[in-house]
Amino acid sequence: MRTATRTKTLPEARPVTERRISGQIITFALVGVVNTLIYYGLYLLFLNWLPYLAAHILAFALSMTGSFFLNARFTYRTRPTWRKFLLFPLTNATNFLITTAGVYVIVDVLHAGNRFAPLLASGAAIPVTFVVSRMIMLRGSPAR
Repeated sequence: MRTATRTKTLPEARPVTERRISGQIITFALVGVVNTLIYYGLYLLFLNWLPYLAAHILAFALSMTGSFFLNARFTYRTRPTWRKFLLFPLTNATNFLITTAGVYVIVDVLHAGNRFAPLLASGAAIPVTFVVSRMIMLRGSPAR
């Protein structure tokens, strides 16, 4: 006599690559927060000796360099190369274009206030900036 066995249905596990990418997105956002704090701290420090625009440019360049190495090490776990380093500013250009367009849409098209528009637009830019960053940092690397 055959007895029916009952199997418990387990939830399907997400594929490893999906978990890895979601972890990379979280790490990317955290590196962005750290990068912003580093930028602002350097900006305030440089203001003691430099005009505000020079302080901004120097702090921006140094924080972008730091962001490159933090993302290489912690987000993508890849070896930094000169090629990646020279392409990395494209992530900032992407962020700038998306946030600028987002601020315009929020303020002039949706007629929302301009005080929080940059924060909302920046939040919207994170996924696109992540994709550009990931393409640059992992190009030629084994699948991660």
